[in-house]
Amino acid sequence: MKGTMHTKVQAYLARRRALGYKLTKEGLLLLSFARYSDRRGQGGALRSESVIRWASLPRDADPAYWARRLQTVRLFARYQAVLEPATQIPPRHIFGAAHRRKRPHIFAAKDLRHLHRCASRLSGKLRPLTYRTLIGLLVCSGLRISEALNLTVEDVDFDQGLLRIGQSKFQHSRLVPLHPSATRRLRRYAQCRSREFPRAQYFFVSDCGLALGYFTVCRVFRGVARDLPPSNDRPHVRLHDLRHTFACRVLLKWQRSPQKAKGRVAILSRYLGHTRLRDTYWYLTAVPQLLEQAAKHFTPPPL
Repeated sequence: MKGTMHTKVQAYLARRRALGYKLTKEGLLLLSFARYSDRRGQGGALRSESVIRWASLPRDADPAYWARRLQTVRLFARYQAVLEPATQIPPRHIFGAAHRRKRPHIFAAKDLRHLHRCASRLSGKLRPLTYRTLIGLLVCSGLRISEALNLTVEDVDFDQGLLRIGQSKFQHSRLVPLHPSATRRLRRYAQCRSREFPRAQYFFVSDCGLALGYFTVCRVFRGVARDLPPSNDRPHVRLHDLRHTFACRVLLKWQRSPQKAKGRVAILSRYLGHTRLRDTYWYLTAVPQLLEQAAKHFTPPPL
């Protein structure tokens, strides 16, 4: 099969995207590999040596990052081998596992109060209330930040106390019930937002009335949380740690109840929008308290 690596990668991405895959990050990585390969004049079929050399860049990166780069091109190589039999598929685990879940940071109650105070001191007219309400919603609902930012005005049902999450991660939709106290806070924010921007389409907006950008929100949150040291090996606490905090708190509450968490993890899994139950069970090993409780109720198989 003739053509540059860039042409081959573009054809692969077009085919996969036509099937419904977004391949946003993967696409950027594959195009980076294609440019690297073409610059080095490595025409012809894909070679494992070239993939491994590219995947191990930059030299001072985490091996898990190298593994993810290798995995992305390896999937492309498997596809390309059908069209071009001379294609070499690089070995799978030379850099270790591509996905290693790190221990999450769990916010204490005093940390959440600190976030609330710092968000209240942000500049702007609506901005302090926007971030206070957004952080509060993430804490009490366990939403992904992308789901919260994509909420439209119509997605929030105050009468029923429900959020309609449409086409979130993995293209799934779901209803998220809220506690009445959360509904009251959201209603108060909506009233303030409507006075400033009566035609707003998104529920959470900037001081210009536009949808909040993901990277902007992450940057603001990092400033709000800069005085909170992470309890894991990450450089700073993350917005996603609010979702982890919600899930772990729910499981801890259930584990301490007479019924325990047995038979209830599936409920939490659906509430969080997980597609695989094992992603929810992971939380049972995420913090020492949950791991200890889970170990107490573990029944070893018969010998």
